[in-house]
Amino acid sequence: MLQLGFRLELYRSAQLQVPFDLVRLAEDLGFHSVWTAEAYGSDALSPLAAIAPVTRRIKLGTAVVQLAARPPATLAMQAMTIDALAGGGRMIIGIGVSGPQIVEGWYGQPWGKPNARLRDYITILRKVIAREGPVTHEGPEISLPYRGPGALGQGKALKSILHSPSDIPIWLASVGPRNTELCAELCDGWLPMGLPPEGTGAVADQLGRGFAERAPDRPVDDFEVFTGLTVHITDDVGGWLDEQRPFRATYVGGMGSESHNYHVEAMARRGFPEEAARIQELFLAGRREEAIAAMPDEAMLQGALVGSPARIREQWAAGGVVSPGVTGVIVGADRAEELELIAELVGTQDA
Repeated sequence: MLQLGFRLELYRSAQLQVPFDLVRLAEDLGFHSVWTAEAYGSDALSPLAAIAPVTRRIKLGTAVVQLAARPPATLAMQAMTIDALAGGGRMIIGIGVSGPQIVEGWYGQPWGKPNARLRDYITILRKVIAREGPVTHEGPEISLPYRGPGALGQGKALKSILHSPSDIPIWLASVGPRNTELCAELCDGWLPMGLPPEGTGAVADQLGRGFAERAPDRPVDDFEVFTGLTVHITDDVGGWLDEQRPFRATYVGGMGSESHNYHVEAMARRGFPEEAARIQELFLAGRREEAIAAMPDEAMLQGALVGSPARIREQWAAGGVVSPGVTGVIVGADRAEELELIAELVGTQDA
C-alpha cells in the first residue's frame, strides 16, 4: 500500500509555528511520517525534536537537510539524539546538496565535487551511527581525522558516546544521474526531484547500476521512493493556481544560477523543458512578472489534487496521480479535512 508522509513547509516562514495538532492528526490517520526541510531560515532538525515527545509512532524525516549545513558527525549526533527522544526507530535522515548559491553564499563553503562529497558524507554517517569502532575515513572531499591545512596533527579517531537507538535510515534527494546512482548504491530511500510521469522506469538504468553495487545487508526490496503530492480543497482552482504561481516560478527562475539550477532540471524532467528554460531566462533578465506568467497550469497541477472533494475523488479514481515505482508520497496540506481526505483515498486507517 502507498505510504503517506506529511510535509511541513516551516522553512518558508518568517515566524516558526509548528502545526502540532495536524501532525498528531496525521499520526492518528495512519500516516507513515512527517517531514521538515531547510533553506536559509529555520533548520530541519529542531522542529522534529519538538514533535518527537508529543507523538507516539509517526516517523520523523528531513526532506531535506543540506549537506553543507553541518559536518556528517554533527548530523549523526543530532539524528541519534532526536531518535532517542522519540523512543527509537523513528528518525529518517534525508540529505540534499542544495546549490552553489546557498553552499557558497550562506555556508561559506566551496561547491567542490558534490558527488564525491556525498559518498564521503554518507559513509561517515553510517560509521558514526553503527559505532563499530573509532571513526576514520580517507576521502577525496572529507577525511577523519582531519590532516589538511591548519591542522595540528592531534586529531583523534573517536566513537560516539551515545548508542544509536536504531540503524537510522539515510535517504537522498537527487536530480542528476550520478547522484541517483549513488543513492541506489548507498541509501535506504530516494527523494527524486523531477521524477517523470512514467516513474522510476525512466531512470531504471541509473538505479540498476547503483543497486548492483549495493551492500548485501541492505536489500533492494526495502528501498523506498517518496515523491511530493499537494492536496488542496477549494472551489476556486484558478485562484489557487494564481496564488501558487509566483512561488513556483521563483523557484524555477530564481533559486539558482544560469549554470546550476536543479529546479529547472526537475521541471524539464517532468515534461516541461521549454517552459522551464523560458522562466529562467525571464528571471535572469529581470522580467519577474513575465516569468511568473509563464509558469503553466499543467506543471503546477502535476502531482497535485486540487478542487472540491468530489473532484479530488474523481482525479484519484482516474489514476496517474502517483508515478509507477513510487512507494510513498509526502503530502502538502494546510487543513485537517485535506489530510482526512487523502487518508481515506489511500486507505491508511484500514491498513
